[in-house]
Amino acid sequence: MKYSDKKNAALITVLSAAGIIFCASAVSCKPKQAVPAAAEETETMFAVNTYKTSEGSLDEYLEFGGDVSSVSSVDVLPDMAGKIARILVSVGDMVQKDQIIAYVDASRPGMNYSASPVKAPISGRVTSFAPTVGTMVSQSMSIAKIADTDELQIKVNVAERFISRISDGQTAVVTFDAYPGVSFTAKVFEVSPVLDTTTRTMAIKLRVEPADPRIRVGMYARVRLVTNTRKNAIVIPEASVVTRNAKDNVFIIVPAVSESEKPTVRISEITRGISVDGRTEVISGITAGDEIVVKGQGLLNDGSTVNIISVSDSL
Repeated sequence: MKYSDKKNAALITVLSAAGIIFCASAVSCKPKQAVPAAAEETETMFAVNTYKTSEGSLDEYLEFGGDVSSVSSVDVLPDMAGKIARILVSVGDMVQKDQIIAYVDASRPGMNYSASPVKAPISGRVTSFAPTVGTMVSQSMSIAKIADTDELQIKVNVAERFISRISDGQTAVVTFDAYPGVSFTAKVFEVSPVLDTTTRTMAIKLRVEPADPRIRVGMYARVRLVTNTRKNAIVIPEASVVTRNAKDNVFIIVPAVSESEKPTVRISEITRGISVDGRTEVISGITAGDEIVVKGQGLLNDGSTVNIISVSDSL
């Protein structure tokens, strides 16, 4: 091999190691094979669930616990001190005003008196009768309670921070553990003008309307007091709201223009009102009849193509 050929071969080896393509007359270089064209990019499609908006109402409320009691309930006091001689009624009996319910014998050794009758001060139902025959009683001792069980009330104590939201005539939904899934309607008919300085609470009373015989004195009531009602409002699931750049947004479905296409979404900034139990009022940004994404919106952007799995018209 000539010296020039050795020099050329050495140069090719160095350049090849450096990753440089070099072709000389003494070396044959084959053309690189063409890279196949990339397959056409597939458009990303997101599966979503949607909700068809409409006008409705949304109630803001406060929850309290209260006890059922009779509106009219009085203690029965005897006119004379002595022993209970006879008892003419039992707990649960209905009595009329001035009806004799017991007799008290005021006799003492060497002094005999006629039995003194104990009369009912009001008409109603006997809710308690503590003494038994032979029990000593006095004029200041309550021997029984009589209540008008046809007219019941629910007593509730409201914390000071909520009193600005309480007013006479407000409506409430009442439930009882004794009747799961059953709701009763009540209204506020009395609001105390003062607060208890010890507990910092204000007493209010509600009346169940209409009266229901299933409700009894002493039952524990769960009261949901409606403090604000928004009517003809657009209400959406709170989970459908997406916060981006410190702004509240929802994605509105844009229907496809042809059967061969898929619907897309349009992002819309909204103004929210009150929110209650996972539902929120929309003041502006959408109109009744808009179909919004309620599930699967986390990865969406303005103009994204979607595949609607299901559509709901109720919250």
